[in-house]
Amino acid sequence: MAFFGAGMLVTFTEVAASLEDEFNEWYNREHIDERVNMPGFHRARRYIAADSATLVKYFATYETDTAEDLSAPAYMELLADQSDWSKKIMSQFSHFDRLTCRISIDQTHGVTGAAGLVRLFPPEAEMDRLREWLRETALPAMCQRQDVMGAALLENDLAVSNVGWLAAGNEIPADQKTEWLILIDATLPAAARGAAETVLGGDALTAFGMTARALDIGSYALLFGNQR
Repeated sequence: MAFFGAGMLVTFTEVAASLEDEFNEWYNREHIDERVNMPGFHRARRYIAADSATLVKYFATYETDTAEDLSAPAYMELLADQSDWSKKIMSQFSHFDRLTCRISIDQTHGVTGAAGLVRLFPPEAEMDRLREWLRETALPAMCQRQDVMGAALLENDLAVSNVGWLAAGNEIPADQKTEWLILIDATLPAAARGAAETVLGGDALTAFGMTARALDIGSYALLFGNQR
């Protein structure tokens, strides 16, 4: 089974060690269910970093019918009026980033216990060629590797993202660039990282005006998820 829709919210979070236990309780017992039950939302999953090379400790995915569901009025109202527990926890995030993505390539299959995540900023002039190469060559190669069950390309929609930033009371970040994410579903975190580093390593991206050193690759283990 592939993703539930064509949109996906991806968030990255960290908190101080002293808050971590309550942060995880809040996320597992309130936040995931609250989001899953919003109109257009279907499934949410959250992960924890599985190795020291992964830069951000927690990330989560929220699957929606469309990217536009991530700027819908009901969702914007929720962002502007969080629960007391959410206000307490979210005000103490030491790191937070959110991407409102369109799923442009979906080659996923089933549910796995680990994920790899590749963050990149492709040159605008190379986006079409890079997307085609990922669809026809790179992602299928990842999916054929041992313990890798699927992969997808997510493209951040800045117009949708900025609606959410403003609704949450944040300023729109300066000098925005379109970020892409490659999400790799695997049974083991090491398999996800290995797929990303092998298929995208070396000079694989040189033809698209990029180098492997420009990639941010993380490997994660699944913590919790829910769906409706």
